[in-house]
Parts: sequence; structure tokens; C-alpha cells
Amino acid sequence: MQERSKQIFGNNIASGAYRKAVRSKQKFIRKFGDDSTKNYPTSIKANPYIGPELGVSDIRVGEEGAADFHTEKGIIVGNIRMGFGHYRISMAIASAAHALGYEPYWMDLNSYGQTTCTKVIGAQNDLYSMGSRLSQKSRLFNRLVWEPMNYEGFRKLTYNAADQKNAELMAPVYANIPKDIPVVATHVWPAQAALHAGMKYVVNAIPDNWQMALHLAEGSIHTVQTHYAYQGYRILNGMQGNDVLNPMPEDALFYTGHYVDHELVSNIETDCAARKQRKEEGKPMRFLLTIGGAGAQKEIFAEIIRFLLPQIKEKKAALYVNVGDYRNVWEELLKEIPEMGHYAKEHFNDWEDTKKFAEDALNKDVIGIHGFWHENIFEAVYCTNLLMRSCDVLVTKPSELSFYPVPKLFIRRVGGHEQWGAIHSAEIGDGTLECRDIPHTLQMMKLFLEEKTLLCDMCDNIVKNKEAGIYDGAYKVVELAFSMKQKKF
Repeated sequence: MQERSKQIFGNNIASGAYRKAVRSKQKFIRKFGDDSTKNYPTSIKANPYIGPELGVSDIRVGEEGAADFHTEKGIIVGNIRMGFGHYRISMAIASAAHALGYEPYWMDLNSYGQTTCTKVIGAQNDLYSMGSRLSQKSRLFNRLVWEPMNYEGFRKLTYNAADQKNAELMAPVYANIPKDIPVVATHVWPAQAALHAGMKYVVNAIPDNWQMALHLAEGSIHTVQTHYAYQGYRILNGMQGNDVLNPMPEDALFYTGHYVDHELVSNIETDCAARKQRKEEGKPMRFLLTIGGAGAQKEIFAEIIRFLLPQIKEKKAALYVNVGDYRNVWEELLKEIPEMGHYAKEHFNDWEDTKKFAEDALNKDVIGIHGFWHENIFEAVYCTNLLMRSCDVLVTKPSELSFYPVPKLFIRRVGGHEQWGAIHSAEIGDGTLECRDIPHTLQMMKLFLEEKTLLCDMCDNIVKNKEAGIYDGAYKVVELAFSMKQKKF
């Protein structure tokens, strides 16, 4: 196993930082064990949730069964179930791969409960989720701990050194997977683990617009969604204070554009025209509220719902609320805003009903409030993708959804790095500025409701952005992965 923690792109890591990285790995070994000598069986099983839509099969580690990998057309989408963002990006990659004629395999490193890999990821996931929720409840914690960690802590090369060392414990899950199948990782740990395991063709799809050493997996091809991110990552900007570092090699980093599902990209013109027509005809403006995997920001959504209720009553607005797999969030909203119940229809844990609603909404009128909850995480995440096509405005924190081709209203971020998603979206004209408090959020909603300019301008910009290839990132990531295999880049 190659040592990847002492030097990163030719930049030496201080001996003290390296020893700290080693101690981090040893801490996890003491807590969860070291299974590097175990030989976990690997099997491929149909994904019953998004398999029919995206052609996805699951890679199961530790389960007996057939493992007939398609060595020519197969591509592994490596991810972790940490919040919804990385799952959503994985779905975009799988969708693009399927549309291009490849066979995507879903590999969630956080789903193999008996492995040290999953135990390490799960422990860190729990900490991150707790931090996200605390940051929304305590301004002091957010200012002193959460924002600095997300903005500068994850940015440092020394953080990457520790992650690389910890990722050595994740490599065993790749042991029985053919080494010449391309891997696209939508979180850095599946990329790092794949490289430690000897996978030959690894693409590391970086999600964030803010450059952080957290996302580096030397030995892979790194892709980014914006030119701003390209420049920041190329020179490893700020990753060791003010030091001028050795840059990433030219062939290690590529700009691709936004990672977006084929189903959304291919329907941009149709969906934007429908939004403009609904606005012209004075039909209820459809707002989609999506609550992420950390379950944060319920308080902001509650104020938005209170603001919209009179508009919903008068059929000037309609509301989709996807609470993901957090049914308690819906129940708390109903308890806090009893009037919601007069207009609400629940689409709960019935995937066929959800799909039918999303399909009907493309061509039929929608009124009232529609709540969506799905126990299964695939359905919980993909529900937002289905609803995006027929909504007029997506209301979201500026996370991975910043890059999707739908008019967006950005509420307050969770972590300082997210603000750069809103900045990029506002600059290319498909989303608002980040509204950092409730009064500014409601001001922006009022503009969407009372005038045509904001919505129609965003729709026009989305169409222009498509013509410029800005939303083609998922296709290009897949093409890069196979270019590595065919030695064409």
C-alpha cells in the first residue's frame, strides 16, 4: 500500500502532522479493529429503488452471491451515505453513465456494517451530522467551531494527510472487485480507498466550489464544477497558510461543469418554458422545500410556510415539502403550524404515488401543500430530483443543489464553504444570493411571487447555460473515467 500521507503533490507534510495522522488511524483500529487481512465476499444485486430509472445495480460487500461485473461497460459509482448531497451527485453520475450506454454499479462505503470501513465512516458521519444540527441551534458554536472547521480546517493539507491514513482502513472493501473497472467517487474517501486498494482508474468528483484539501486523492483524476474551483485547486490555494505550494499536475485536474442527471439536463428547455408559461397565466407558483440529510434548518422552513399560507389559500402559490427520511420533521411542522393541515396532502412511503404525482405535475395544475417522506434513502433523495422538473423555485441551502438547472432561492448555509455555491449560481444567473436571515429570505420570495423578472430571467439563463455546456459535468466525468481506461487523455 503506497504511503500517501507524508507528501501531497510534492508538498511535504511536517513530521508532527504525519505522526498525528498515524495516531488517528491507530485510534480507529483500537475502536473498530483492523480487517485488512479479511477476504469479504462481493456480490452484485439489483437496486429495487433507482435501478429501473438509472440502470443501477448495487455492489454488496460481505454478502454471498453472483458478482458478474461487466468489465467493458461497467463503472463503479463510489459514495458514502453522509447527508444527501453525495448520494445525489452519485445519482447524477449513474444517470449520465446509463444515458451514455454504460452499466453503473452503486458502491456505498457506508453500507457494509461488518467492515472497519463502514464503522469509521459512520463514526465521522455521526459527528458531522451532530455538528450541522448544533450549528443551526447555537450561533456561538457556529461562529467559533463549525464555520472555521468547514471553511479553513478542512482546507489544510494536514487534514488530507490524516484522511489518507484513515482511508487505508477502507481499502479492504475493494478487495474482490476487478481492478480495471473505472471508479467515480463522489466523496474523497471512496476515491482514496480505491487507490489504496489498487484500483487503476479513479476519478474523484469534487463537489464543492470552495477549495479544500479534504477533497484531494492523489493518484486519481480530480474534476471540478467551476472555473473558480479549478484555479483554487490547481495551485492548492490557501492549503498551507500563505505558502506557495507545488501545484497539482495539469493531468490531475479537469473542469467538467455541473454534475446533473441526464433526466434533468435533457428536459431543460421544456421545463423552463413551462415555468414561464405558468407565470404568464397567473397559476400558483410552485415552491419546493427540501430538507437535507442532517435535518437542519427546520426553523427557517417553518417561517417560509407561514409566509406562504395566505398565498396558498388564495391559490397564488403551491408548495412541495420533501422531508427526506425525516418523518418527524413533517410532524413537527404540522404541530407548529396547524393550519398546514387544511391544505396538506401526504405522499408518504409510496414510491409509485410519488412518481405519479411528479409526472402528473408536469402537465396538470397543482394547488395546496404536498408533503413527501420516504423511509428508504434512495427514494428520500431522488424524490427531490423528480419534483425539481415541475417546481418553479427550489428553496435550499447552497450545497450540492446549487449546481442544478432549476431556479433557486438560497437560504442560510450550513458551513462556510457552502456560500461559494450560491455565489457561483448567482453569477451564472440560475439562483439568488444567499439569504442569510429570514427577513431577506421572505423578501426574495415576495419578489418571485409578485413579479415576472426574477423567475423568467433565471429560466432564460438556465437555457443559455445548457447551450454553453455548463450542466454537462456528469457526462464528462464518465467520459474521463473511460478515457483513463482507454489511455486517450
